Amino acid sequence: MNFTDIMAFSEQLEPDSVSFTDGMPSIDAVEAFERVRSVLLTAKAPPPPASTSKCKISISTSLSNIILPTTEAHAEEAVETLKDGKVIAVPTDTLYGFACDACSMEAVNRTYEIKGRKHTSPFAICVGDISDIKRFAITDHLPPGLLDCLLPGPVTLVLSRGDSSILEKSMNPGLDTIGVRVPDCSFIRVIARGSGSALALTSANLSGQPSSVCIKDFEELWKHCAYVYDGGVLPSGRAGSTVVQLTKPGKYKILRAGSAKEETVAVLQRHSLLDDAMDT
Repeated sequence: MNFTDIMAFSEQLEPDSVSFTDGMPSIDAVEAFERVRSVLLTAKAPPPPASTSKCKISISTSLSNIILPTTEAHAEEAVETLKDGKVIAVPTDTLYGFACDACSMEAVNRTYEIKGRKHTSPFAICVGDISDIKRFAITDHLPPGLLDCLLPGPVTLVLSRGDSSILEKSMNPGLDTIGVRVPDCSFIRVIARGSGSALALTSANLSGQPSSVCIKDFEELWKHCAYVYDGGVLPSGRAGSTVVQLTKPGKYKILRAGSAKEETVAVLQRHSLLDDAMDT
């Protein structure tokens, strides 16, 4: 018994059951046994502590084998999964996203199906390193050092694709631009680097629904993924990346404020770029 139980027990004693021996109180043994038994039977277990996480998950047995931690070993597994043309869910530095091989149109189309998204809504791509961007988009017109100041980070750069882009024309058809990300998240960058290509990347949610900051947010879509990589609750909120268009020399245009607008604009202006929106 703990202190509270002892106090409750003492309060239940009947006066007639107490006697004194050598000046010390004693009680009838039967009475003592019954009182202790009564206290123990009626004692209530303390309630479990309340969960502080809004993203606490209860994983069904059938899906438990696809939820994996963001370790280096599992990154290697993710690379092989993408090469097989499958879709995975991964954390970034802003939101959780669906990722697939950007050069596999079968996988890209599958991702559109999972999201319930129209093919007229373009996907961005994710690459492992800043030096990879020029394989997919034109960067020659950008001020020296600009990319290194913006990336890795929560920014999507909208750039011209150009004729030298290794992306298939069927990727975002009808557009001559592409959104490019180099997230400040080592796990997805290791995957992109290992793929030898680029990842088609889009938020892990149904089209039009709130973005996901933990895997619980898109639980109903787990079954469509080969693997779901759990990086915990992402701290950046649901604003997503800041989207900035950099297709014109010396100009920039913020297309979405996202989570890093002020920092992004400061870097752009420090490199003498002018706000293209001011001229329209």
